[in-house]
Amino acid sequence: MKELFSSLREDIALTDRLMILCALVLSLWGVFCVYSAGAGTMGRGFDLAFRQASWLFVSVIAMLSVMMIGHRKMLEGAYPLYGLMLLFLLLTDIFAPKVNGAQSWLGFGGFRFQPSEFAKIAIILMMSKFLTRYPPLDIKTFLAGLGVIAVPVLLVLLQPDAGSALVYLVISFGMLVAAGTPFKFLGSLVGLGLSAIPILIMFVLKDYQKKRILVFIDPMRDPLGAGYNVIQSRIAVGSGGVYGKGYMLGTQSKLKFLPEPHTDFIFSVFSEEFGFIGNMLLLFLFAVLLFRITLTGIRSRDRRCKILTAGVSSWLWFQMFESIGMSIGLTPVTGLPLPFLSYGGSSLLAIFIALGLVASVYIEGAERKF
Repeated sequence: MKELFSSLREDIALTDRLMILCALVLSLWGVFCVYSAGAGTMGRGFDLAFRQASWLFVSVIAMLSVMMIGHRKMLEGAYPLYGLMLLFLLLTDIFAPKVNGAQSWLGFGGFRFQPSEFAKIAIILMMSKFLTRYPPLDIKTFLAGLGVIAVPVLLVLLQPDAGSALVYLVISFGMLVAAGTPFKFLGSLVGLGLSAIPILIMFVLKDYQKKRILVFIDPMRDPLGAGYNVIQSRIAVGSGGVYGKGYMLGTQSKLKFLPEPHTDFIFSVFSEEFGFIGNMLLLFLFAVLLFRITLTGIRSRDRRCKILTAGVSSWLWFQMFESIGMSIGLTPVTGLPLPFLSYGGSSLLAIFIALGLVASVYIEGAERKF
């Protein structure tokens, strides 16, 4: 046990403490925002905040555990983890109960979790190993890499969870770029994706998902229905002004105008209470975090690690961009959580496991200097 703690202290001493500090500050800020959001809409502020804080504690333990296990051992188990992830996604499609029209949660007894969140880690590990062994430099290996991501994307679309499918696609695109995929392949992939949008809208998306796209273009076409969320979110963000109304003083969430304030629209709660200045600080913390993750990949000599860190940074960047964007009306509403801030144990745990992988890569680079 003494050797275990000694090894942990050495890892903490060598890891990127600035990256960890940014993640912890964002997460603690998130606990306070969840308390504020829950106190207004449901009178469950303390209960939700306590659960989020508990998940944060578990997530930090998981991150430290992954740091000690090491990214190399995790990469060795990439194929079995990928297979297990596909199994859980399939079980979700078959057995998960429908909540708000989607099947996203698996439960065992009193424990529930969202497999699509942990699938992001399995995809990153799998793609890192696969793209290193089979570099996507010709059409055959490029299509093989797309095949790896296609299966989980199809499985989450069946739930249906278009938001997670988008995250998987962005993760894979970032990793393909890091793997050195020729521009002509990437350009063709983007063009194919854009040309497929009308087909997806007509034949794949559900009616409520189509409404989200329509109200994204014009929220006032259904101000009391599908457009209500976006309108109230914009009001909350704008009413914060420069300095914000102050913690726990936001009226949109407290008076129950803002729907899902502790999950989908946590940024709106944050903006109303902390204003433009608070938003700039929030974005600064995200920028530093993403910069440190990217820098870790650039400094690594292991090709797998470069691809891995590209996947993690793409994941966090896109979810941050989409969650903030839908709160201010710049992107369609997808229900993606804002990393570190939105309420949800599965999302928080998955993100800290991913940070544990990045920290392990950083530690390896730091040890090599001595």
